[in-house]
Amino acid sequence: MSATMTAPRRAHRSHRADGGGSLTGTGRLARFALRRDRIQIPVWAIALGGTIGYFLVVIPIAYPDPAALQTRAAIMKEPAGAMMAGPGYGLDNYTFGAMVSNELLGWLAVASALMSIFLVTRHTRDEEETGRAELIRANVVGRHAPLTAALITLAVANIAMGALLSAALIANDLAVADSLAIGAGVGLAGLVFGAVAAVTAQLSEHARAASGMAGAVLGLAYVLRGVGDAQEIGGSFLSWLSPIGWTQQTRAFVDLRWWPLLLCIALTAVLLVAAFLLAGRRDVGAGLMAAKRGRANATPALVHPAGLALRMERGSILGWAVGLFLTGLLTGSLGQGIVDSFESQPQLAEVFGGGSGGDLLRQTMASFLGFFAMGVAVFAVVSVNRMRKEETEGRTGAVLATDITRPHWLLSTFAVTAVSSAVLLLVSGFGLGLGAGASIGEMSLAWDFTVASLAYWPIVLCFAGLAVLAYGVLRAGVWWVWILLVGSILIGLYGPVLNLPEAVLDAEPFGLVPQVPGAELEAAPLVWMSVVAIALTAAGTLAFRNRDLEA
Repeated sequence: MSATMTAPRRAHRSHRADGGGSLTGTGRLARFALRRDRIQIPVWAIALGGTIGYFLVVIPIAYPDPAALQTRAAIMKEPAGAMMAGPGYGLDNYTFGAMVSNELLGWLAVASALMSIFLVTRHTRDEEETGRAELIRANVVGRHAPLTAALITLAVANIAMGALLSAALIANDLAVADSLAIGAGVGLAGLVFGAVAAVTAQLSEHARAASGMAGAVLGLAYVLRGVGDAQEIGGSFLSWLSPIGWTQQTRAFVDLRWWPLLLCIALTAVLLVAAFLLAGRRDVGAGLMAAKRGRANATPALVHPAGLALRMERGSILGWAVGLFLTGLLTGSLGQGIVDSFESQPQLAEVFGGGSGGDLLRQTMASFLGFFAMGVAVFAVVSVNRMRKEETEGRTGAVLATDITRPHWLLSTFAVTAVSSAVLLLVSGFGLGLGAGASIGEMSLAWDFTVASLAYWPIVLCFAGLAVLAYGVLRAGVWWVWILLVGSILIGLYGPVLNLPEAVLDAEPFGLVPQVPGAELEAAPLVWMSVVAIALTAAGTLAFRNRDLEA
């Protein structure tokens, strides 16, 4: 009896002597995570570094002399320019470096933040939701090892991205210290929002909700930065409430200062401490936010595939709707400032077709509808791609085991995406028009922009149709859809600035949509886009009907 009782004690002491603890296995898990992301991390880093490199090559062609650069600076001084770009440092002597700092740094920080949110959520909450984390924890693995490994991967990814960005800037003969500050700012912005995702991963038991909450924080940070910069050149109080604003407040290539980046480091440290404390207060697979108990009996709507898809998507739809409405409302609220500044500078008003008051506002604000449509297109592709997860986790097979056919299931799910996309476009247009109308006292703008937003519905459905085709084929993967969408967005945002060939600009999908209500509506492009969307969806449905389900 005595010998039997003492053996486990020796084994237990031996296990502790070998280094058992909350971080046991961190190194091995980190190596495994880096191996899983050995393609994704370099792709992100090279894509952003390549964007900067190309930008710096073509900028001298598009803006060959100081006078041309000052013309660009005049646009950046306006509230709309500051809202989309940055605080506006160095506008009195605009240089190539100042252009990077003002017009690209914020977007690079957002891209780094998105990469970080997806990465952390994938290696933490998604692992628990699928059950893989429980299998790993059944081995000699410490409680905090998975989270620590994910954060190590996060750090490596952002260091690689920041290093490549800095190298691209230095290679184009820009100041070394300022180039390093740009890379450090983008990397630290990624760390901040990766830490936000580490916290949200402890709150919700679902990866989708965790990434959605972190994405909402990112959206709020961008809106605060945009509104704050639009209020005052150099940024206002609101600009300092955003980590994205902190990266831009380094004033790289104008009047470099490093100390705003200390705010990023401090916030990251606080968030990581909170993430580890929260991780110690919950069970594996559970979230600190208790899931609501469902109904005892399903509603009749859930019997239909469309009702089930809507039930699964409603949280995401609501989050996107709130974010788009608030962003549109805040953007539109700058309307009076835009009208005043453009009327005082007729040469800028001529760039947007001239006019005054509400007509000028329609012309200048119409481009923002295109920006919102780009966001809705991202939602549509993500929404369609969720069918892939339903299939790989076995739920699609269970549904199709009933009398529901494959085309019925796929088209019902696609219909939810299509209708939701239309609603999001209407919400963003209404927010933009409401803010613009309130700013100049012309409330009819709310109706004009709401209706005009539907002009972008066909192009959004084209990207959703591409996602359906990729899902129907399955083996082709969805990466090429993302390349087309991200490429279209980048060309739409930076094509004119980068002096791309006219043929490329004319073929950019979002540019094919008439910029209503500032321009006359042309029905022909919208009809052809609708035909393409229908054809893509039909091809994807046929492909799905003829292939095997993924095991």
